[in-house]
Amino acid sequence: MIKHLKMSNVGPAPKMELEFGRRLNLLTGDNGLGKSFLLDIAWWVMTGKWPAELNPKLTSGKVALPTDKKLKAEIDFSFSAASTTKDYTGTFESRGQSWTVPQGRPAHPGLVLYALADGSFAVWDPARNYSKAKTAEGQGRPPAYVVSQKEVWDGLQREDGTWLCNGLIRDWSSWQKEKGRAYESLISVLEVLSPSAIEKMVPGSLTRISMDDVRDMPTLLMPYGQEVPVVHASSGMRRIISLAYFLVWCWQEHIKAKDLLGESSDGVAWDEHTDASTAISGKRPVANVANAVFLIDEVESHLHPKWQRTVIPALLKVMDQLTDAANLQLIAVTHSPLIMASVEPLFDQTEDAWFDLDLVDNAVELTRRQYARKGDARSWLTSEAFDMKSGYSIEAESALDDAARALSDEQLSNAEAAALEQRLRAVLSDTDPFWMRWRFVSEKKGWQL
Repeated sequence: MIKHLKMSNVGPAPKMELEFGRRLNLLTGDNGLGKSFLLDIAWWVMTGKWPAELNPKLTSGKVALPTDKKLKAEIDFSFSAASTTKDYTGTFESRGQSWTVPQGRPAHPGLVLYALADGSFAVWDPARNYSKAKTAEGQGRPPAYVVSQKEVWDGLQREDGTWLCNGLIRDWSSWQKEKGRAYESLISVLEVLSPSAIEKMVPGSLTRISMDDVRDMPTLLMPYGQEVPVVHASSGMRRIISLAYFLVWCWQEHIKAKDLLGESSDGVAWDEHTDASTAISGKRPVANVANAVFLIDEVESHLHPKWQRTVIPALLKVMDQLTDAANLQLIAVTHSPLIMASVEPLFDQTEDAWFDLDLVDNAVELTRRQYARKGDARSWLTSEAFDMKSGYSIEAESALDDAARALSDEQLSNAEAAALEQRLRAVLSDTDPFWMRWRFVSEKKGWQL
């Protein structure tokens, strides 16, 4: 797994260094401090290419550049492999405006998945991307597959007409018609990623949405009984749908690539009584790989709070059961206190890590923080993860600060206290706990409110 990462003269700070946890890694911090940048770096060290190098349609995943062009820029990284650690260094070459990478195969031997913030996806698969052999069309296999948000849904086609990815709409409809392992996997993954048992994401019938679009369109059976075309689903549902498709597509393509290479599908064993739904339930792996790393940016993007509370545990479950990887590593960026609260039951200090980016004296600092249970999302909101003074509105926070000072002000007049109470009434609920303190002190001071 990726173990260590150190950047010098690249990124928002002169130096940044991380020692990753073996399983779950969380990145928090304000916007613009480098969380997505760290995921891009992690992808690069494991694959040797930047996402936007492989697909210019991406709005993120650009090549990292030196902060000071006159100074040397380096990226040091290491991987844990069995009982050993392999160390590497990448250096930026000014003349070529590119980063040097170690010669030979990428150091990481397993699957690397990356869900970018703009809705695009990237995957590096040892079965498909190790080989430099030419295809039948004379083109070399790509160093990774990177598909933009639109291509996730509509497919990615080469200039010569060959398809690298059919896209969610075509694949889903094809899988549903075949009713084979891929479709069973999709059903099961959607169920695991659903926000609750009473709001399961269930595929509906295939449909047509217009006379000008001849594609058979997948639908979702909504809790209120209607079948809604996936392209018309909410942003949150489309986020989860695309994640589910991406994961299933990766495993399906991995297995097919192994078959085309004449190699064993990494321990996958199927019989006539086994389908992918039993695999997701933990009875049999869909794909067995040595290592799998999943990078996901803004994991809570578009998701309702109840979905935010389940998404990380669900992704860990799906990844673990779908891949049956000997080693599974998830690195996620989040701005959500509910995400941080949701991992309290499963966070393990011995194999998980939490990294926090802060702006201190106009400089970016990266800190590996000790994870401690806070109990609820509001407590996480005021923790080091988000550095909020409170969970109130700005107006309520200001009124409470003024009221707290007023309680100890012996010179405060009755009129001033009455005006302050009106401010509090405008911004606080009637059941706010501050009212008990305010009433007690008001009666003690004899304010007529």
